[in-house]
Amino acid sequence: MIQLNKEHLQIIFTHAQNTYPEECCGVIFGHIDCDRKTVVEVIPTQNAWNRETAGDFIDYNTENLNYSKKRRYTIAPQEMLQLQKSARERNVNIIGIFHSHPDYPAIPSEFDRHYAWQEYSYIIVSVQKGQAGDVNSWVLDDNSQFQQEEIRKLVDS
Repeated sequence: MIQLNKEHLQIIFTHAQNTYPEECCGVIFGHIDCDRKTVVEVIPTQNAWNRETAGDFIDYNTENLNYSKKRRYTIAPQEMLQLQKSARERNVNIIGIFHSHPDYPAIPSEFDRHYAWQEYSYIIVSVQKGQAGDVNSWVLDDNSQFQQEEIRKLVDS
């Protein structure tokens, strides 16, 4: 289960709508206690996906590799390093990544699964015609398959 408040969801929705029709992305800071993840902060990042960054994904079916930000996202390595450092300094963890699916359901793609890490939650928001809608969270199981994770919305932050 991942717990977040209305403000966290609003940040994700706003970032997704502002980047539409391209995918947005960002990092989720928080704490992990057993199977419960509590979000402390949601940090929007720039989608760094392009032909050059796609080269980092060379082992993935390159014949169908899409260079458009409308169907792919990545966070620049230097930005991830800065965010990891910031998390350490603030005594929190990176507990997940969020991104949007423009005009597509809030379910992981095969590409999402291929590059996911088991430690993280993956929040995906569907943006239909510019409006954020369905939102789901996913985690990888021991067989590297996504399982839906409960999202619990906290009333107070």
